[in-house]
Amino acid sequence: MIHPRNLPAMSALFIPPDYFRELRREEVCADPARPLEVELGCGDGTFLAGMAARHPEREFLGIERMLGRVGKTMRKIESGRLVNARVMRLESGYAAGWLLPAAAVARVHLLCPDPWPKKRHTARRLVNQEEFLNGLARILEPGGEFLLKTDDPPYFEDALASLGARREFERLEWPEDAFFYPVTDFESHWLALGKEIHRARWRRMR
Repeated sequence: MIHPRNLPAMSALFIPPDYFRELRREEVCADPARPLEVELGCGDGTFLAGMAARHPEREFLGIERMLGRVGKTMRKIESGRLVNARVMRLESGYAAGWLLPAAAVARVHLLCPDPWPKKRHTARRLVNQEEFLNGLARILEPGGEFLLKTDDPPYFEDALASLGARREFERLEWPEDAFFYPVTDFESHWLALGKEIHRARWRRMR
């Protein structure tokens, strides 16, 4: 396994060589032997940068569709000299459903996603979309994990129902002090307003 200091210099921005086919692991990872973690909707990169700094033995890819947030994430990666982290500008559903390599991701993080609170918009929630759920099962390696945090109770209930109906996933316990897990910019905002953060963790069955 290559030490992060010996990895080739890469741009903090990851641009896929082709947006219309499944990527190969070696196209996403500088060292394909290293575990890959993906954050969907990485916001300003607070979580991604914190995880990459704490775990230099892993690789991290943030996915974010909003250009301003992509720029903020890139600046955090570059200022921290985090050679094990990159960000890609793309819709999370498409990335998981079609682009990321199969059985290649050790962990997928979905943290304080857009709750789409209006009843007529609930179908837009990632956890309610078959494309996303099929993609999540496809990209996670056997034993890989999907971790969700949300401040929105209906979104959380939808996630529990959707993942609970899939035979590919087994829910795991997630104690408060289970492992290092940075607070995102959105989570900090909601906590400051006194909101409760709901969380759940699932494992991809072998």
